[in-house]
Amino acid sequence: MIKIPPHIRRLLAIHMPYKNRLMLAFFGMMITAATTAVLPHLLKFITNRGFTGQQTFSYWMVPLVLIGLFAIRGASTFLSSYMMTWVSARVLNELRAQMFTRLLDVPFDYYHKNTLGRTINSIMFEVQQIIEMVTKVLTSMVLSSLTIIWLLGTLFNINWKLTIVTLVLLPVNAAIVRATGARLKKLNQQSLQVNGELTQVIEETMRAQQVIKIFGGQHYEKTRFNTRSENLRRTTMKITSTFAATVPITHLMTAFALSVVVVVALNLANHGQLNAGQFYAFATAMLLLLQPLKQLAEVNGPLQRGIAAAEAVFHLIDTQSERSDGKILTTRAQGTVNFINVDFTYPEQEQTASLPALSDINLHIKAGETIAFVGMSGGGKSTLVSLLPEFYRTTKGEIRLDGQAISSISLTSLRAQIAMVSQNVVLFDDTLAANIAYGAENPDPEKILLAAKAAYLDEVIHNLPEGIHTKVGNNGSRLSGGQRQRLAIARAIYKDAPLLILDEATSALDTESERYVQAALDELMRGRTTLVIAHRLSTIERASRIVVLSSGRIVEVGTHQQLLEKDGAYANLYRLQFSKET
Repeated sequence: MIKIPPHIRRLLAIHMPYKNRLMLAFFGMMITAATTAVLPHLLKFITNRGFTGQQTFSYWMVPLVLIGLFAIRGASTFLSSYMMTWVSARVLNELRAQMFTRLLDVPFDYYHKNTLGRTINSIMFEVQQIIEMVTKVLTSMVLSSLTIIWLLGTLFNINWKLTIVTLVLLPVNAAIVRATGARLKKLNQQSLQVNGELTQVIEETMRAQQVIKIFGGQHYEKTRFNTRSENLRRTTMKITSTFAATVPITHLMTAFALSVVVVVALNLANHGQLNAGQFYAFATAMLLLLQPLKQLAEVNGPLQRGIAAAEAVFHLIDTQSERSDGKILTTRAQGTVNFINVDFTYPEQEQTASLPALSDINLHIKAGETIAFVGMSGGGKSTLVSLLPEFYRTTKGEIRLDGQAISSISLTSLRAQIAMVSQNVVLFDDTLAANIAYGAENPDPEKILLAAKAAYLDEVIHNLPEGIHTKVGNNGSRLSGGQRQRLAIARAIYKDAPLLILDEATSALDTESERYVQAALDELMRGRTTLVIAHRLSTIERASRIVVLSSGRIVEVGTHQQLLEKDGAYANLYRLQFSKET
């Protein structure tokens, strides 16, 4: 019994909804295979009846039959090809949709463990390898097998003794294919990995053009590209040499069998057991047998590529997604937040037994308070605020929103209560309006304009060719840094969430823009619970409280004035920054 790999079984299951079209494709292949087997019989009939002086048919029937035969063959080939392509295109879209949907649902740390280029490579290239396997392998295997069966039937019908000699080919070919299969699978897995690395280099190079040019990294990037490109070339050549070796060996075995067939045929003819028409028909059928045998031998390459790609694709689809449980919040949150004995360790830190990123965090935040987090880089500020929308889950302890553990609230409901403006602004290649109302199912045009005005984007919109309906380009490339930051703030204003996270929200602004945007932020923050991360301490002096973090622990909490009077860690930071600014 043939053992089907689990990934192939899953792939076949995805094809099942389209079984009717697959049956049509199978029917087309049967007709195509049958027309191939008819040709030797036709040649036998013409030879025996047309070249021996016993012609009993009209000459004009020959072209009519031949044209009709190939017309039927052409129609059946078109039917099978069209249906297979139709099904494959649907399966391709379905697999990509499953992969993309899973990417939207994976935990935040997935993107730390997997490179962007590798992920893009899986969605665009590896899934295409699967479809190539299905279309080429399935078509070749089914059509070639049917053709071989029909032709073998024809050979037995003509002369069973000669057919026995021909059958020697089949087990030899099977042994050759089996011997090369394992090596091809391993090499194709290496090829997919190297291809992903090359894609990563290209993606990073396109994304980091400014850094490359200003720091003179062209030679370094060329070296990286050439190294990975050469690795891919070597792997490809190994695959090609392994795969290509099977074809000439198959041909050699076929030539040997054909030679034996000719000798046996001559002997049979001398004993009156084979006439010229039978020999021509047999030779034709045997030569026609070479092509499907060759196709079956070549199936192993794309088959192993497809199996290796299927493993990578289904690995992504099977990646554990974020939790989908929890209660739905039916009302707007008030905004009270409690961090209770919270510890957090990144997964990679757990493996290396490193110190946790956060330790023993206890903090009560009242509704409407503005809490600023300060400290040296690496102190845990960004990690701490990332726990509130559950980008990461606490290792120990819990976080509560209005008295409810956030782990008991559905992620959709929890994140609906939070707006965020980060120093790493992310914009989409869409209009200003679409970026401001991003995520809204039914955007309100009036509310969009009010949000834009509150973020001081009026003048920017006025100077754009299509106003608020102007596309901003790739990640806002048509806007300045300050304009991009204000657009991100407008997005937060539009969402109007009770909780607000500002992670260096004014870092990319010039002095004048910062003044305007800070006024907009002051208005936005009024009545909302706000968590602010800022390296410039002058921007958080009016915070309700300031939390000083060091090495993942809270070392001080108080107002700006209280902490200065305490003359501790915050006062040192303030003096250090003030001395640098002056």
